[in-house]
Amino acid sequence: MENTSPPVRRAALVFIFITLLIDILSFGLIIPVLPHLIKNFVGGDTSLAAWWYMAFAVVFMAMQFVFTPVQGALADRFGRRPIILASNLGLGLDFLMMALVNTLPLLFIGRVISGITSASFSASNAYVADVTPPEKRAQAFGVLGIAFGVGFVIAPVIGGLLGEIHPRLPFWAAVFMCLTNFCYGLFVLPESLTPDKRSARFDWAHANPFGALKLLSRYPQVLGLVGVVALIALAHMVYPTTFVLYADYRFGWGPRMVGITLGLVGILSAIVQGGLIKPIVGKLGERRALLFGLACGMLGFTLYALAPTGYWFWAAMPIATFWGVAQPAAQAMMSHLVDPREQGRLQGAVASVSSIAGIVGALLFPSTLALVSGSHDHGIWAGATFFIAASILGCALLFAWYLSAHLPDAVTAATKLEPGPDITEEIAASTSELRAPVREGESLP
Repeated sequence: MENTSPPVRRAALVFIFITLLIDILSFGLIIPVLPHLIKNFVGGDTSLAAWWYMAFAVVFMAMQFVFTPVQGALADRFGRRPIILASNLGLGLDFLMMALVNTLPLLFIGRVISGITSASFSASNAYVADVTPPEKRAQAFGVLGIAFGVGFVIAPVIGGLLGEIHPRLPFWAAVFMCLTNFCYGLFVLPESLTPDKRSARFDWAHANPFGALKLLSRYPQVLGLVGVVALIALAHMVYPTTFVLYADYRFGWGPRMVGITLGLVGILSAIVQGGLIKPIVGKLGERRALLFGLACGMLGFTLYALAPTGYWFWAAMPIATFWGVAQPAAQAMMSHLVDPREQGRLQGAVASVSSIAGIVGALLFPSTLALVSGSHDHGIWAGATFFIAASILGCALLFAWYLSAHLPDAVTAATKLEPGPDITEEIAASTSELRAPVREGESLP
């Protein structure tokens, strides 16, 4: 497939990175305070608050599942810019609502709206695919992964400090960041999808999550890779759903040690996804990089499960961190196989499948940890959640190995191109080249 991607705009790529970072930061800020708000609304009943919190998590993932492909299809029809900016504005207004409401049902509705308005990941990923040549996409997606790593590491710490001052202050901070990002994007973000490459119409049959998956049936190799990404997303859920409780149960860690560990994870992730993906993909190619990342993740999770002490757990972290190579490599491979007019739908379908995996993981891993801790088993099976995650990545590795042997020649050629300049230089560089956004009928300069 001929590459007609417009040149990469430095300020635009910086904006996409900042957009995803602020999305993650805004949600991470409220992690330490949302459970306490819910508990206050139910009269201090911890058990009832836990059930409500699970409902909040499930409905959020469900909204992501439904609306991510909708935003992806809208981005294919009307362009990436309006969808990304509308998501930023809607998210800011939603956090404003959550900062002001004083009843649990209204707070729940706010969480539903959050799941809808934060579904801009499909449009953002499609934007990167639009402006990045095929040989640089794995590295570009890896840099976006830094936003997730940084956001999830520092946001809960900041949110906890703000929450000690006032429980609603993290929500106000999220409002400020989202609305500031919206205003910034009005002046920085150009359109990446020229009118001649847009879908002729908005098709509800493809915009709904199941229609998006049906669309991928035209691309069987892509559908298989989406399955690999789904298994990656499912295994990843072991972190947000059980890590804090697991560290306390297995190692007796308190908040301080958990915070140090998450900080180390963030640093290692930034090193791998920001600095090492380029040489790894350049040396191995995207297919072998995918297999390498999955193998490291499987080995790392197995070592996590076997670790008798926290220091052994730390020793396994550098190995497990190379798992971060797998997701960008898989996304880049999929982008080579899909028509430019359907990149948004592709990313929407991927995000929807990941949302399903998130719902499954939110039920699988906590229940497993509950059974283990209820049996007071501190032996080898205390790491059952990480054994399960390692097994899931093992299945993904076998599946990816099979798929990689049946990819078309076009993808084989694309993955052998020499990597271009380090995209992290674009993220770190100043945004002095700000220009007016591209209007209808224009292309990127």
